[in-house]
Amino acid sequence: MSKPSKATPEPFRVPDGDLDDLASTLAKAMAEVRQHGVILDRLGSEPTSALQSTDGTPAAESADADKADGPTSVFILALGGEAYAVELAALSNWVNYLFLPVYGREISTTRPWCDQWHEHPEAVARLHALWLAWQQLTDAEAGLSGPSTWHRDHLDQALIHLRAPDGPFAACTTSPTRPNHRVLATPAPERTGAVQ
Repeated sequence: MSKPSKATPEPFRVPDGDLDDLASTLAKAMAEVRQHGVILDRLGSEPTSALQSTDGTPAAESADADKADGPTSVFILALGGEAYAVELAALSNWVNYLFLPVYGREISTTRPWCDQWHEHPEAVARLHALWLAWQQLTDAEAGLSGPSTWHRDHLDQALIHLRAPDGPFAACTTSPTRPNHRVLATPAPERTGAVQ
């Protein structure tokens, strides 16, 4: 006589409406893990003595030197190399899975957009600043008015500039049926009388 088989439990499923929030939360967590990894690597390479570094420099001076070597800004345009790539990847997840599905609005001549937004430095700078503010103002510590403050003080202003007819996407897509991408030329820096 065979034993009755136990029904296998149904795997946990995330409701479709929560996927975007889950994706942005995951992107934020991944960025934080990377930042913690950098901090841990730096801590692992610090001198073993609390009073003196391995080169004989007092620990306080050594700590000041380490601070000078680390990033001096959280702003994406201040980052370089791998740090920039990591931050851009996390930003891209937020833009693609939260920002655009919720705030993307229809593309028109008065609201251009570019699928290759990451190639427009101004757009990257504005979207990154918007994302940083979103991380801070949607955190529970921001209080109940945090999301409203983010919409009023950050999102509305960013959208006005990003999607303006003369904004960073002015030469890009103005109709969903005719995708276009072109980075506008910027003014050349003023040349000084110095000879190089």
